[in-house]
Amino acid sequence: MTSHPATAMSRSPPRAPPMLPSNNPMQASEGPSDANAMVIVDKTTGTQSWIAKSNEDPSSLEKYIKKLACTPPRPYISVVGTHTETSKDGKGKESKNTITDFDVSVDLTPYLFSDISYARSWDELRIVDNGEKVRRGTILAKRHPGWRQSIEVGNEDAKPTLQEWCHLFGASSAGLKCFTLRRQMVGFDENMVKQRLQKMVRDTNYRGHLRVELVTKDAQVDFYNDARINRWRLTSWVRWLFYLTLTFIFTWPYLFFRTKRWEVVVVDWAFSRIDQFGTREYVSISEDQWYNLWGYAICKAVLEKRQTRLDQADLRRAHEADPAFNTGSTTVDGALGLFRASMNAMNEVNRQLGWGGDC
Repeated sequence: MTSHPATAMSRSPPRAPPMLPSNNPMQASEGPSDANAMVIVDKTTGTQSWIAKSNEDPSSLEKYIKKLACTPPRPYISVVGTHTETSKDGKGKESKNTITDFDVSVDLTPYLFSDISYARSWDELRIVDNGEKVRRGTILAKRHPGWRQSIEVGNEDAKPTLQEWCHLFGASSAGLKCFTLRRQMVGFDENMVKQRLQKMVRDTNYRGHLRVELVTKDAQVDFYNDARINRWRLTSWVRWLFYLTLTFIFTWPYLFFRTKRWEVVVVDWAFSRIDQFGTREYVSISEDQWYNLWGYAICKAVLEKRQTRLDQADLRRAHEADPAFNTGSTTVDGALGLFRASMNAMNEVNRQLGWGGDC
Protein backbone atom coordinates (compact mmCIF):
# COMPACT_ATOMS: atom_id res chain seq x y z
CA MET A 1 0.00 0.00 0.00
CA THR A 2 1.28 3.43 -0.90
CA SER A 3 2.53 5.58 1.96
CA HIS A 4 2.31 9.33 2.01
CA PRO A 5 4.72 11.64 3.80
CA ALA A 6 3.38 13.54 6.76
CA THR A 7 3.75 16.86 4.95
CA ALA A 8 1.26 15.73 2.30
CA MET A 9 -1.49 14.84 4.74
CA SER A 10 -4.73 16.74 4.62
CA ARG A 11 -5.17 19.14 7.51
CA SER A 12 -8.90 19.46 7.09
CA PRO A 13 -10.85 19.02 10.33
CA PRO A 14 -11.02 15.26 11.03
CA ARG A 15 -13.90 13.24 12.27
CA ALA A 16 -13.45 13.12 16.03
CA PRO A 17 -13.06 9.67 17.55
CA PRO A 18 -15.99 8.43 19.59
CA MET A 19 -16.08 9.34 23.25
CA LEU A 20 -16.27 6.72 25.97
CA PRO A 21 -19.43 7.32 27.99
CA SER A 22 -19.38 7.20 31.76
CA ASN A 23 -21.44 4.01 31.81
CA ASN A 24 -19.40 2.19 29.17
CA PRO A 25 -18.39 -1.46 29.70
CA MET A 26 -14.71 -0.55 30.00
CA GLN A 27 -15.19 0.60 33.56
CA ALA A 28 -13.72 -1.63 36.25
CA SER A 29 -15.81 -4.75 36.66
CA GLU A 30 -17.17 -5.79 40.02
CA GLY A 31 -15.03 -8.34 41.77
CA PRO A 32 -15.98 -11.80 43.01
CA SER A 33 -18.82 -12.16 45.49
CA ASP A 34 -16.63 -13.60 48.29
CA ALA A 35 -16.10 -11.34 51.28
CA ASN A 36 -12.39 -12.21 51.59
CA ALA A 37 -11.62 -12.34 47.87
CA MET A 38 -8.61 -10.56 46.36
CA VAL A 39 -8.51 -8.70 43.05
CA ILE A 40 -5.08 -7.47 42.00
CA VAL A 41 -4.54 -5.34 38.89
CA ASP A 42 -1.11 -5.00 37.31
CA LYS A 43 -0.53 -1.28 36.79
CA THR A 44 1.65 -1.86 33.73
CA THR A 45 -0.30 -4.45 31.76
CA GLY A 46 -3.78 -4.14 33.28
CA THR A 47 -3.88 -7.90 33.91
CA GLN A 48 -6.37 -8.80 36.65
CA SER A 49 -5.79 -11.62 39.13
CA TRP A 50 -8.81 -12.89 41.06
CA ILE A 51 -8.36 -15.10 44.12
CA ALA A 52 -11.64 -16.40 45.51
CA LYS A 53 -13.30 -19.58 46.66
CA SER A 54 -16.19 -18.89 44.29
CA ASN A 55 -13.77 -19.29 41.36
CA GLU A 56 -14.02 -23.05 41.92
CA ASP A 57 -17.81 -22.96 41.68
CA PRO A 58 -18.57 -23.72 38.00
CA SER A 59 -21.65 -21.51 37.76
CA SER A 60 -19.92 -18.55 39.45
CA LEU A 61 -16.81 -18.89 37.29
CA GLU A 62 -18.91 -19.05 34.12
CA LYS A 63 -20.82 -15.94 35.22
CA TYR A 64 -17.58 -14.04 35.93
CA ILE A 65 -16.14 -14.96 32.54
CA LYS A 66 -19.23 -13.92 30.58
CA LYS A 67 -19.37 -10.62 32.43
CA LEU A 68 -15.69 -9.84 31.94
CA ALA A 69 -15.93 -10.81 28.28
CA CYS A 70 -17.96 -7.62 27.78
CA THR A 71 -14.92 -5.52 28.69
CA PRO A 72 -12.68 -4.93 25.66
CA PRO A 73 -8.90 -5.10 25.57
CA ARG A 74 -7.09 -1.75 25.37
CA PRO A 75 -4.89 -1.82 22.25
CA TYR A 76 -2.52 1.10 21.66
CA ILE A 77 -0.34 2.09 18.76
CA SER A 78 2.96 3.14 20.33
CA VAL A 79 5.63 5.19 18.52
CA VAL A 80 8.91 5.49 20.42
CA GLY A 81 12.21 6.99 19.31
CA THR A 82 15.49 6.77 21.23
CA HIS A 83 19.17 7.49 20.67
CA THR A 84 22.34 6.67 22.55
CA GLU A 85 24.60 9.37 23.96
CA THR A 86 28.21 8.51 24.73
CA SER A 87 30.11 10.62 27.25
CA LYS A 88 33.46 10.46 29.02
CA ASP A 89 34.27 11.28 32.61
CA GLY A 90 37.43 12.98 33.86
CA LYS A 91 39.34 9.70 33.71
CA GLY A 92 38.40 9.07 30.09
CA LYS A 93 35.97 6.27 30.92
CA GLU A 94 33.08 6.07 28.48
CA SER A 95 29.47 5.72 29.54
CA LYS A 96 26.41 5.30 27.33
CA ASN A 97 22.94 6.57 28.10
CA THR A 98 19.74 5.91 26.20
CA ILE A 99 17.75 9.11 25.62
CA THR A 100 14.07 9.00 24.70
CA ASP A 101 13.37 11.47 21.90
CA PHE A 102 9.62 10.89 21.83
CA ASP A 103 7.08 8.40 23.17
CA VAL A 104 3.64 8.80 21.62
CA SER A 105 0.67 6.44 21.74
CA VAL A 106 -2.93 6.39 20.51
CA ASP A 107 -5.74 4.30 22.00
CA LEU A 108 -7.53 2.08 19.47
CA THR A 109 -10.28 0.94 21.85
CA PRO A 110 -12.95 3.42 20.63
CA TYR A 111 -12.67 1.91 17.15
CA LEU A 112 -13.75 -1.52 18.40
CA PHE A 113 -17.32 -0.22 18.72
CA SER A 114 -19.83 0.72 16.06
CA ASP A 115 -21.75 2.62 18.74
CA ILE A 116 -20.07 3.09 22.09
CA SER A 117 -23.17 4.62 23.68
CA TYR A 118 -24.92 1.26 23.33
CA ALA A 119 -21.76 -0.88 23.56
CA ARG A 120 -22.30 -2.28 20.07
CA SER A 121 -19.30 -4.27 18.92
CA TRP A 122 -18.25 -7.43 17.11
CA ASP A 123 -16.97 -9.41 20.07
CA GLU A 124 -17.10 -13.19 20.30
CA LEU A 125 -16.48 -15.41 23.31
CA ARG A 126 -15.04 -18.68 22.05
CA ILE A 127 -13.32 -21.86 23.15
CA VAL A 128 -9.95 -22.59 21.56
CA ASP A 129 -9.90 -25.24 18.86
CA ASN A 130 -8.84 -28.76 19.74
CA GLY A 131 -5.74 -28.45 17.58
CA GLU A 132 -4.42 -25.31 19.29
CA LYS A 133 -1.54 -25.76 21.70
CA VAL A 134 -2.65 -24.26 25.01
CA ARG A 135 -2.64 -25.36 28.62
CA ARG A 136 -5.74 -27.42 29.31
CA GLY A 137 -5.48 -28.09 33.03
CA THR A 138 -1.83 -28.89 32.44
CA ILE A 139 1.60 -27.41 33.13
CA LEU A 140 2.67 -27.32 29.50
CA ALA A 141 0.70 -26.34 26.40
CA LYS A 142 -0.78 -29.21 24.43
CA ARG A 143 -3.55 -30.07 21.99
CA HIS A 144 -6.80 -31.61 23.12
CA PRO A 145 -6.54 -35.40 23.56
CA GLY A 146 -7.87 -37.26 20.55
CA TRP A 147 -8.00 -34.24 18.25
CA ARG A 148 -6.43 -36.20 15.37
CA GLN A 149 -9.09 -38.89 15.62
CA SER A 150 -11.80 -36.20 15.62
CA ILE A 151 -10.45 -34.80 12.35
CA GLU A 152 -10.32 -38.26 10.79
CA VAL A 153 -13.97 -38.94 11.54
CA GLY A 154 -15.00 -35.42 10.46
CA ASN A 155 -15.95 -34.25 13.95
CA GLU A 156 -13.21 -31.68 14.51
CA ASP A 157 -15.68 -29.10 15.84
CA ALA A 158 -16.60 -31.24 18.85
CA LYS A 159 -14.94 -29.60 21.84
CA PRO A 160 -15.81 -28.92 25.47
CA THR A 161 -18.09 -25.95 26.13
CA LEU A 162 -17.33 -23.10 28.52
CA GLN A 163 -19.61 -24.71 31.09
CA GLU A 164 -17.75 -28.02 30.80
CA TRP A 165 -14.34 -26.34 31.18
CA CYS A 166 -15.59 -24.52 34.28
CA HIS A 167 -16.70 -27.85 35.75
CA LEU A 168 -13.33 -29.43 34.94
CA PHE A 169 -11.55 -26.55 36.67
CA GLY A 170 -13.74 -26.79 39.77
CA ALA A 171 -13.39 -30.58 39.97
CA SER A 172 -9.60 -30.55 39.66
CA SER A 173 -7.78 -31.64 42.81
CA ALA A 174 -4.69 -29.54 42.00
CA GLY A 175 -3.46 -27.53 44.97
CA LEU A 176 -2.63 -24.52 42.79
CA LYS A 177 -4.68 -23.81 39.69
CA CYS A 178 -5.49 -20.88 37.44
CA PHE A 179 -8.20 -20.34 34.81
CA THR A 180 -7.38 -17.59 32.28
CA LEU A 181 -9.63 -15.41 30.15
CA ARG A 182 -7.80 -13.75 27.24
CA ARG A 183 -9.07 -10.71 25.33
CA GLN A 184 -7.61 -9.73 21.97
CA MET A 185 -8.23 -7.45 19.00
CA VAL A 186 -8.49 -9.28 15.67
CA GLY A 187 -8.85 -8.14 12.07
CA PHE A 188 -6.38 -5.25 12.38
CA ASP A 189 -3.63 -4.91 9.76
CA GLU A 190 -0.82 -4.17 12.20
CA ASN A 191 1.98 -4.48 9.65
CA MET A 192 0.46 -1.95 7.25
CA VAL A 193 -0.07 0.63 9.98
CA LYS A 194 3.43 0.10 11.37
CA GLN A 195 5.01 0.51 7.93
CA ARG A 196 3.17 3.75 7.24
CA LEU A 197 4.01 5.23 10.64
CA GLN A 198 7.66 4.22 10.31
CA LYS A 199 7.87 5.88 6.90
CA MET A 200 6.15 8.98 8.22
CA VAL A 201 8.65 9.38 11.06
CA ARG A 202 11.63 8.62 8.82
CA ASP A 203 10.37 11.25 6.38
CA THR A 204 11.10 13.82 9.10
CA ASN A 205 14.75 12.75 8.72
CA TYR A 206 14.78 11.08 12.12
CA ARG A 207 17.97 9.01 12.49
CA GLY A 208 17.47 7.44 15.88
CA HIS A 209 16.19 4.03 16.92
CA LEU A 210 12.50 3.83 16.04
CA ARG A 211 10.03 1.36 17.51
CA VAL A 212 6.43 1.21 16.35
CA GLU A 213 4.34 -1.51 17.97
CA LEU A 214 0.87 -2.57 18.96
CA VAL A 215 0.63 -2.79 22.74
CA THR A 216 -2.45 -4.36 24.36
CA LYS A 217 -3.45 -3.75 27.96
CA ASP A 218 -6.32 -5.27 29.95
CA ALA A 219 -5.85 -8.38 27.85
CA GLN A 220 -6.04 -11.04 30.55
CA VAL A 221 -7.91 -12.07 33.68
CA ASP A 222 -6.53 -14.91 35.82
CA PHE A 223 -8.86 -16.77 38.19
CA TYR A 224 -6.88 -18.51 40.97
CA ASN A 225 -8.21 -20.94 43.53
CA ASP A 226 -8.15 -19.60 47.08
CA ALA A 227 -4.86 -21.01 48.38
CA ARG A 228 -2.39 -19.34 50.73
CA ILE A 229 0.46 -19.76 48.25
CA ASN A 230 -1.58 -18.08 45.51
CA ARG A 231 -2.19 -15.12 47.80
CA TRP A 232 1.51 -14.89 48.61
CA ARG A 233 2.61 -15.10 44.97
CA LEU A 234 0.49 -12.06 44.12
CA THR A 235 1.34 -9.93 47.16
CA SER A 236 3.81 -7.19 46.23
CA TRP A 237 5.95 -7.15 49.37
CA VAL A 238 6.26 -10.95 49.35
CA ARG A 239 7.40 -10.90 45.72
CA TRP A 240 9.94 -8.16 46.43
CA LEU A 241 11.23 -10.14 49.38
CA PHE A 242 11.87 -13.15 47.14
CA TYR A 243 13.52 -10.96 44.49
CA LEU A 244 15.84 -9.21 46.93
CA THR A 245 16.86 -12.44 48.69
CA LEU A 246 17.21 -14.25 45.33
CA THR A 247 15.01 -17.07 46.62
CA PHE A 248 12.85 -16.64 43.50
CA ILE A 249 15.44 -18.89 41.83
CA PHE A 250 13.89 -21.75 43.80
CA THR A 251 10.29 -20.55 44.19
CA TRP A 252 9.68 -19.82 40.50
CA PRO A 253 10.28 -23.44 39.34
CA TYR A 254 8.17 -24.66 42.26
CA LEU A 255 5.23 -22.43 41.30
CA PHE A 256 5.60 -23.24 37.61
CA PHE A 257 5.44 -27.00 38.07
CA ARG A 258 2.85 -26.94 40.85
CA THR A 259 0.31 -24.73 39.07
CA LYS A 260 -2.19 -26.31 36.68
CA ARG A 261 -3.48 -23.80 34.13
CA TRP A 262 -6.52 -23.55 31.87
CA GLU A 263 -6.05 -21.16 28.92
CA VAL A 264 -8.99 -22.28 26.81
CA VAL A 265 -11.26 -19.20 26.71
CA VAL A 266 -10.68 -16.25 24.38
CA VAL A 267 -12.71 -13.15 23.55
CA ASP A 268 -12.08 -11.83 20.03
CA TRP A 269 -12.84 -8.14 19.52
CA ALA A 270 -13.00 -7.57 15.77
CA PHE A 271 -11.62 -4.40 14.20
CA SER A 272 -12.74 -5.90 10.89
CA ARG A 273 -14.10 -9.17 9.55
CA ILE A 274 -14.79 -10.93 6.26
CA ASP A 275 -18.45 -11.04 5.28
CA GLN A 276 -20.25 -13.85 3.44
CA PHE A 277 -19.18 -12.40 0.08
CA GLY A 278 -15.49 -12.38 0.95
CA THR A 279 -15.38 -8.61 1.44
CA ARG A 280 -13.73 -7.03 4.45
CA GLU A 281 -16.03 -4.88 6.56
CA TYR A 282 -15.10 -2.67 9.51
CA VAL A 283 -16.85 -2.17 12.80
CA SER A 284 -16.10 1.59 12.71
CA ILE A 285 -13.24 2.83 10.48
CA SER A 286 -10.54 1.20 8.37
CA GLU A 287 -6.78 1.29 8.97
CA ASP A 288 -6.42 3.85 6.15
CA GLN A 289 -9.06 6.09 7.72
CA TRP A 290 -7.40 5.77 11.11
CA TYR A 291 -4.02 6.74 9.65
CA ASN A 292 -5.49 9.73 7.81
CA LEU A 293 -7.21 10.76 11.03
CA TRP A 294 -4.24 10.44 13.40
CA GLY A 295 -1.14 10.54 11.21
CA TYR A 296 -0.61 14.31 11.27
CA ALA A 297 -1.22 14.52 15.03
CA ILE A 298 1.33 11.76 15.64
CA CYS A 299 3.86 13.43 13.32
CA LYS A 300 3.43 16.77 15.08
CA ALA A 301 3.87 15.15 18.50
CA VAL A 302 7.03 13.40 17.26
CA LEU A 303 8.54 16.66 16.01
CA GLU A 304 7.66 18.31 19.33
CA LYS A 305 9.42 15.43 21.10
CA ARG A 306 6.44 14.72 23.30
CA GLN A 307 6.03 11.76 25.64
CA THR A 308 2.32 11.32 26.04
CA ARG A 309 -0.84 9.50 25.02
CA LEU A 310 -2.68 11.55 22.43
CA ASP A 311 -6.34 12.39 22.91
CA GLN A 312 -9.08 14.35 21.14
CA ALA A 313 -7.59 17.69 22.17
CA ASP A 314 -4.30 16.77 20.47
CA LEU A 315 -6.21 15.69 17.37
CA ARG A 316 -8.04 19.01 17.15
CA ARG A 317 -4.91 21.09 17.75
CA ALA A 318 -2.98 19.21 15.07
CA HIS A 319 -5.55 20.06 12.41
CA GLU A 320 -6.16 23.67 13.43
CA ALA A 321 -4.12 26.69 12.44
CA ASP A 322 -1.81 28.03 15.15
CA PRO A 323 -3.78 30.61 17.16
CA ALA A 324 -2.65 34.22 17.16
CA PHE A 325 -1.27 35.54 20.44
CA ASN A 326 -3.32 38.30 22.02
CA THR A 327 -2.13 39.00 25.56
CA GLY A 328 -2.83 42.72 25.35
CA SER A 329 0.86 43.54 25.17
CA THR A 330 2.47 43.94 21.78
CA THR A 331 5.87 43.25 23.33
CA VAL A 332 4.76 39.94 24.86
CA ASP A 333 2.87 38.94 21.71
CA GLY A 334 5.93 39.67 19.62
CA ALA A 335 8.18 37.64 21.91
CA LEU A 336 5.80 34.66 21.85
CA GLY A 337 5.53 34.87 18.09
CA LEU A 338 9.32 34.96 17.78
CA PHE A 339 9.60 31.91 20.05
CA ARG A 340 7.10 29.98 17.92
CA ALA A 341 8.91 30.97 14.74
CA SER A 342 12.21 29.83 16.27
CA MET A 343 10.75 26.44 17.19
CA ASN A 344 9.33 25.99 13.70
CA ALA A 345 12.69 26.92 12.23
CA MET A 346 14.47 24.38 14.46
CA ASN A 347 12.04 21.67 13.38
CA GLU A 348 12.64 22.53 9.73
CA VAL A 349 16.42 22.41 10.23
CA ASN A 350 16.05 19.01 11.88
CA ARG A 351 14.05 17.77 8.89
CA GLN A 352 16.74 18.97 6.50
CA LEU A 353 19.87 17.89 8.39
CA GLY A 354 18.58 14.93 10.38
CA TRP A 355 17.95 14.56 14.08
CA GLY A 356 17.93 11.97 16.84
CA GLY A 357 21.07 10.09 15.77
CA ASP A 358 23.50 8.47 18.21
CA CYS A 359 26.25 10.76 19.43
